[in-house]
Amino acid sequence: MNDNRIDLNLGDKEIILIGTAHISKESIAEVQNAIEDEKPDVLCVELDEGRYNSLIKKDAWEKLDIVKVFKEGRGFFLIANLVLGSFQRRLGSQIGVKPGEEMKCAVEKATELSIPFTFCDRDIQVTLRRAWARCGFFSKGKLLAALLSSAFTSEKLEESQIEDLKKSSELDGMMSELSDYLPEVKEVLIDERDRYLAAKIWDSYNGERKKSVAVVGAGHLHGLRDHLKKIAAKEEDSDVTQISFIPKKNISGKIAGWIIPVIIVALIIAGFLRAGSELSIDMLLHWVLWNGSLAAAGTILALGHPLTIPVAFIGAPIGTLNPFLSVGIFTGIVQAILVKPQVTDAENISDSISSIKGLYKNRITHALLVFFLSSLGGALGNLISIPNIVGLLFR
Repeated sequence: MNDNRIDLNLGDKEIILIGTAHISKESIAEVQNAIEDEKPDVLCVELDEGRYNSLIKKDAWEKLDIVKVFKEGRGFFLIANLVLGSFQRRLGSQIGVKPGEEMKCAVEKATELSIPFTFCDRDIQVTLRRAWARCGFFSKGKLLAALLSSAFTSEKLEESQIEDLKKSSELDGMMSELSDYLPEVKEVLIDERDRYLAAKIWDSYNGERKKSVAVVGAGHLHGLRDHLKKIAAKEEDSDVTQISFIPKKNISGKIAGWIIPVIIVALIIAGFLRAGSELSIDMLLHWVLWNGSLAAAGTILALGHPLTIPVAFIGAPIGTLNPFLSVGIFTGIVQAILVKPQVTDAENISDSISSIKGLYKNRITHALLVFFLSSLGGALGNLISIPNIVGLLFR
């Protein structure tokens, strides 16, 4: 039997799982052949509606409003989206296949044969935000480092190596490595999605449908098989409401956002109580200089518009004292307004993300770079300034 296919007979339901590599020519042929041969009652694909639209609509990026992205606090998630896709796009370009092409071809084949289809994956924004919410401070840093490393890697794979990724032994090793490196992210990206996909595949049936073909990334095959068997045996519910939304911050999460501002304000008040206004003003100036200067330095490193530099300096302390804001929101918006992105920037965004030169040249990714480096500078400024003003307090 094909190692990339699992056939399940669960009561009156027949489910055929086809595992694919997302940048594989062979996967495209396998998917099309499976749909033609099986002629299922319904096709399920590992996509959400937004990702499918980005595959079929050439103007998807042209509609991007970068200023709105910053205002809604989605800068980091747009960066993650771009970087996650960049690595696959680069590998796919080496063998002439676009990422997700097998999913697109599966839908086209189903449409051609008048077979109904359904998108069974969770919205990518929900997945990314849930992953981000699970990460602590240091895990967030590791995740961003891993994303940036994958974006600029020079690794090249042969087509035969791409096909090797569909072998369970290879995938088990990859998943094990991910679990060891960032278990919180692995739970959201793999475990939760296995359960979500299985539930949506199961619920795709109605009274008239008996057979389905589900096209999924090969890494999900065994997890889906186990979840589907549990659902069939009523050991697990197909209701996945609890993992279908962006979780609200719990009390500890809400408190965490206020830790840095509370520490800084408390130290400055302590300085006033200990030695009067002169010491407290001195402490305040030291914090503002570290926080604002490093945010401005990050903006300069990003080659931001000259007017974004004072915005970074002024915005960093404001963003620190208000957890609902960040210096990156201020600098990103100003950069995007002063150096307004053009249609060509949107059209070339996928290519721009794969090189340092492209990041700076493309006005959209340049604004994201200003957002990221000014935020990083402001965060470093806070980390450095706190021990500094503590030293002033006890000198």
